[in-house]
Amino acid sequence: MAETTKTSSGVKELITRIRDEGVRAGQTEADRLVSQAKHEAAKILADAKREAAEMRQKAETDSEGFRTAALESLKMAARDTSLELRQSLIRSFETHVKRLVSDTTLDKDVLRDVVLVLSGRAVEEVGKDRPVRLELPKALLAPEGADVGKQTHAAVLGLTRDMLRSGVELVPAADVKGGVRMRLTDQDLEVDLTDEAVSRLLLKHLLPRFRGVLEGTE
Repeated sequence: MAETTKTSSGVKELITRIRDEGVRAGQTEADRLVSQAKHEAAKILADAKREAAEMRQKAETDSEGFRTAALESLKMAARDTSLELRQSLIRSFETHVKRLVSDTTLDKDVLRDVVLVLSGRAVEEVGKDRPVRLELPKALLAPEGADVGKQTHAAVLGLTRDMLRSGVELVPAADVKGGVRMRLTDQDLEVDLTDEAVSRLLLKHLLPRFRGVLEGTE
């Protein structure tokens, strides 16, 4: 009986020891797992914070880059617009000057005065007996469909034979749109006072000043 009681007590102790060791082992494993989970959670949180900071920094950098690029694009667009506007104003100025010159050099009174001056200069410069050819706008001296002879070219401008020196010939020229071109027919010499020549001369002097006004240097 005593032996049975002793054996039973030993079995209980063994069971209790196994149970206690199992509980301790389970608690230790549980503590290890909890610690590992906390460590991993802390690592995940740290990584997430780092990635968030990197993304925020990248977003700020990208935003600054976009802002800088946008400002540069706006500056370039402003420069291009300014240049285009300046060129447009210059072209308009050139067109305006040419139109004024063309209108003026097609005026009969102006042409008559120019012809008289050139005719007189021809006498002074080359002598009375040298043939002189004055080329004038064909549209003025010989309009399409009109029967205008050489003898009436001077009359179109209100000139008489007495006003012109001998040897001066008034000739309509298709390439003269306005003004007069004087040629000495016996030598390679001409005086160009056509609208194109006068426009070029005026613009040569006026354009630099006009550009200066646009750029604020005048």
